[in-house]
Amino acid sequence: MSAMVKEFVIDPEDQARADLYDFLGVLLAGPASRELLDQVASLKGDGTPLGQSLSVLAKIAGVTTAETAEREFNALFIGLGRGELLPYASHYLTGFLNEKPLANLRADMARRGIQRAEGKREPEDNIASLMEMMAGLITGRFGTVTSVAGQKDFYNAHVEPWAIHFFTDLESSKSSVFYGAIGSLGRHFMEIEAEAFAMLPN
Repeated sequence: MSAMVKEFVIDPEDQARADLYDFLGVLLAGPASRELLDQVASLKGDGTPLGQSLSVLAKIAGVTTAETAEREFNALFIGLGRGELLPYASHYLTGFLNEKPLANLRADMARRGIQRAEGKREPEDNIASLMEMMAGLITGRFGTVTSVAGQKDFYNAHVEPWAIHFFTDLESSKSSVFYGAIGSLGRHFMEIEAEAFAMLPN
């Protein structure tokens, strides 16, 4: 997604949320390079379920080659004809690509001033783009910081209905170890976000 350059003062907790959304977006946008695997391997989690899943991912990244990551990514998301998983909201919610969930997202993006990045060919409702959008809403990357209520609206409309299901599928994939660990991290994070947003008044 294209971004506007403007600095905002962000609460450290919100910055940490945005960083994790961006992290998941980068990990799911394409096969992990050696540089990215090394960066992931250097991370340390804490004793929470989310932190433990990050620690597991870091350990797996340390023994994963770029070639292995590429094979896993291709088997999961590309395959011969199609991969094991189709990481799009439209597919998860309707069984088909380019359906109403994508149209609804595009309308919401237009209202919020979020533009599709040049050169991007994938539909905007893919999981990596949605993680990037959530990060951008939190940090003001698209022109203004979005209130927590606004973040909740976007999350509930475009992420919550399917992301936990997707990350659970990724976590339980039989063809992936590295990306399976990403699925575990994503599932824990989405569950935390859903619970936090659910506590906010409607």
